Amino acid sequence: MSGAGRGVPPGTEPDEGVASAAPDRDQPVGPDNPENGAETSGSAAERQPDSPAATGPSGAAETAEKPDGPASGPRRGRRRKRKKRSFWREFPILVAVALLLAVVIKTFAVQAFFIPSGSMENTLEINDRVLVNKLVYDVRSIHRGDIVVFNGDGSWDPGSVPVDTNFVVKFADGFASMFGFGHPGDILIKRVIGLPGDHVACCNAHGQVTVNGVPLSEQSYLYPGDVPSEARFNIVVPPGRLWVMGDHRLISDDSRDHMGDPGGGTVPESAVVGRAFVIIWPPSRWRILPIPATFQQPQLSASSAAGSAAADGLLSARLQPAGPALPLSLGFAVAIPVTWLQRRVRLRVARRRADRS
Repeated sequence: MSGAGRGVPPGTEPDEGVASAAPDRDQPVGPDNPENGAETSGSAAERQPDSPAATGPSGAAETAEKPDGPASGPRRGRRRKRKKRSFWREFPILVAVALLLAVVIKTFAVQAFFIPSGSMENTLEINDRVLVNKLVYDVRSIHRGDIVVFNGDGSWDPGSVPVDTNFVVKFADGFASMFGFGHPGDILIKRVIGLPGDHVACCNAHGQVTVNGVPLSEQSYLYPGDVPSEARFNIVVPPGRLWVMGDHRLISDDSRDHMGDPGGGTVPESAVVGRAFVIIWPPSRWRILPIPATFQQPQLSASSAAGSAAADGLLSARLQPAGPALPLSLGFAVAIPVTWLQRRVRLRVARRRADRS
């Protein structure tokens, strides 16, 4: 059939061997076909992914499939198990660190003591618990008016004079005493009245105790109704020793009642364990134990050196160390953040190593 019969204008029939401009319906249209460029680009645009994240390495579109809740459940379970295993692996370390810190705190820093008698009433009452600072005399000297805890062995009671021991021995003794082993010594608590070189006497014309000739006004801490002292004494405190007295003077077994013992009733400074600074139990009795104002008199510092048996019923206020609850609590309070911190540091270092590899 001629070109005119197919609706082609005369004279425009294609030559033989020349392909028709219209593509064959059975032949796929490729990108080289100029007439279908728009359609081709449109199809490519529809096939092209919206974001680079959806395109795989080959350039083909891929859909990112996120795991559903049930699929991620086992992973969460494994993480929880790992965390639990990690906690139980760290727990023995935590206990060991807490125990170590508790012994260190009790032996070298702060210790709680139980008051068993009334020789320091009303400042300290029976069943009070006091905290004793063992570090204070490493940074300052003992002051008049301090309430000190000391070892009576070798001064008032038979035994050897206490001496400083090395760190290992102190630590071992502290560990043993915290759990009721060992011998803590004859631990006593009194108020310091005279320091080395002080002239301590009783009594002046007004019935007051004097230190270096200065009378002490003691009403703020003496037991109500007590006089400063019924026993007379006149002593210059030897070097390195202290004159101590209880606040309940009528029943207190103190320096006045040991004037026939070595040191003339004084106790060695080396026997001092520390200073009682606060009542922590019972809560109704909580308070700080300050130095009374009478010991702040500047005249007391002016040295004016100058050249017996214990009565029945006197109380020496021998102390009993409190249980290990307080040092253990303090140990755990310090050990928990320390253990958490070292675990965080260790995990961070492990992550960095994993990222580098």
